[in-house]
Amino acid sequence: MIELYHWPTPNGHKITIFLEEAGLAYNIHPVDIGKGDQFKPDFLAISPNNRMPAIIDTAPADGGKPVSVFESGAILLYLAEKTGLFIPKDLRGRVEVLQWLFWQMGGLGPMSGQAGHFAIYAPEKIPYGIERYTKEVNRLYGVMNKRLADRPYLAGDYSIADMASYPWVVPYERYSQDLNDFPHLKRWFEAIKARPAVAKVYAAVNPSYQKPMTDAEKKVLFGQTAKSVA
Repeated sequence: MIELYHWPTPNGHKITIFLEEAGLAYNIHPVDIGKGDQFKPDFLAISPNNRMPAIIDTAPADGGKPVSVFESGAILLYLAEKTGLFIPKDLRGRVEVLQWLFWQMGGLGPMSGQAGHFAIYAPEKIPYGIERYTKEVNRLYGVMNKRLADRPYLAGDYSIADMASYPWVVPYERYSQDLNDFPHLKRWFEAIKARPAVAKVYAAVNPSYQKPMTDAEKKVLFGQTAKSVA
C-alpha cells in the first residue's frame, strides 16, 4: 500500500497520475498547504523540505520496513522502479526518460511556478518578474514542441517524464501561453488529457481547491524562512 501525502497541485497530480496508471493501491492523506499542514512534525519526519507530495511504501520491494520518499521526481522514479512500469529497462531508453524527468524538475516546474507567482500571487505587479518568467515558460514550451515533433511522448513511449510534465502544462493560460502556438505540444497534451487515469485524477479535484488564495494562506506559503522548519 502507498500512503500518499498530497494536495491537488501540479506536483501532487504527478503522483496520483502514476498510481492510477499503474493500478497501485493507495490512501491519500491531505496536506493542506494553505493551513500549514506541511510544517507538522509527523509530516516533516518524511518530508524534511516541508513540501508535498511524499509517500510511505508499506510494502517495499525488498520486503523490509516501510520506505518514505519525498520530492515528486524521486517518488516517480521510486514507483517506476518498484513496478517496472513507465521507465525503460535498457540503458539508452532509461537515460532518455531520466533526462526529461530532471528537465521538468529543474526547469518546467520551477519556471512555471515563478511565472504564476509573479502574475497572480505577488502583492505588487513587477513587470520584469512577470516578463522574465513568462518568456522562460514560453521558451520551455518551445523546447517541448521541438522534442515532440517526431515522437509521441517526451522519451518515446509514455513514461514518468510525461507524467511529471503534463500537470505543469495544464495551467498554461495562467502562464499567458497559447498551445496553438505549439502544435506538437498541443497534440501531446490532448493525448495525455484523454487517458482514463489522467481524466480520473482531474475529475476528483474538488472545485473548492481552486478558490482564490487568502492573505493568510499567502503568508503561510510565501513567508517561509529557516525558522519554518526549525
